Amino acid sequence: MSAHSAKAAIPDGLSGPASVSCDAEAMARRAGQPLRLAIGIASAGRPSILLETVNYLARLPDQPQRLIVCVPGIDDAAGLAGRADVEVIVGSRGLTSQRNSIIRATAADTDVLIFLDDDFIPATTFLSRMEAVFAAKPDVVIATGEVLADGVLVGGLEMSKALEALQTAGEGCERIADVYNAYGCNMAVRLAPVLQHALTFDEQLPLYGWLEDVDFSRSIAHYGRCVHVEGARGVHLGVRSGRQPGRRLGYSQVANPAYLIRKGTMSKSRAIAQIGRNILANASGMLFNHRLVDRWGRLKGNLLALADLLAGRAAPSRILEFGNPPSRAMASPPTAPKRR
Repeated sequence: MSAHSAKAAIPDGLSGPASVSCDAEAMARRAGQPLRLAIGIASAGRPSILLETVNYLARLPDQPQRLIVCVPGIDDAAGLAGRADVEVIVGSRGLTSQRNSIIRATAADTDVLIFLDDDFIPATTFLSRMEAVFAAKPDVVIATGEVLADGVLVGGLEMSKALEALQTAGEGCERIADVYNAYGCNMAVRLAPVLQHALTFDEQLPLYGWLEDVDFSRSIAHYGRCVHVEGARGVHLGVRSGRQPGRRLGYSQVANPAYLIRKGTMSKSRAIAQIGRNILANASGMLFNHRLVDRWGRLKGNLLALADLLAGRAAPSRILEFGNPPSRAMASPPTAPKRR
């Protein structure tokens, strides 16, 4: 990891993501040289979790050229200011907006940008294995690693449990397989096609950006392969602190797939199946009294979105009208592993 001073950047105030031009001659000059890797983490309202993850990343034997953290306020990165091994930038709240800020920050000097959740713990060889895939297979434009354990399914995991899972699993062999989409908790992106085609994360998917990984994966898949890298391992802690209220997520579980159908980045059959699974999971969770998840709130959000669909007013941004959550945290919802 190169030494970059942590700093609080001023939000650029743009209403939408700025595109970055791609210099084809510069890319050609880079051919044959080692890939430049950066890690980007979007976080909000979880400074202690973010700090624990960054401290872990800083101790890994494989280091990226840059580690960039984007937060909506400098207090969200408490404990990172002044460090030479991480860059802190401030951007508009929302996973998609913050990830676009990270793209802009890394565009000039990065070949592969690896997006990690603030509670994703990669194995010691995660970066080297991702780098090897992108170096050996120039047709790969986006890749996702092997999630050994996902804490969102069991109410969250402690760091000690994650390290134990990584140690128990060992190295594993490196195999790649084409998949429909990358999983947003660990998503490596080749920046050349992103810049050349002005691709961005869709900021119409607000806050935690439900299905933003599907949308982005299917957009960049026009220009290469989307793959799963078995052997590039990690554990998603799935820390539950400050997760979004159930009604907001429930609404997104219906409205966002419908939006992606209209946009053309999710097939109708896949989106309908996704919506059906979500509603069934929430209804059955209420029946069996699953306490780890606000199933009743999610089901209410599902029904509200269905009513809005029938009335022709459903939109992902409607969740912003539901009032502020009790915590400022932005976290990935817990059903993401089922997206592929």
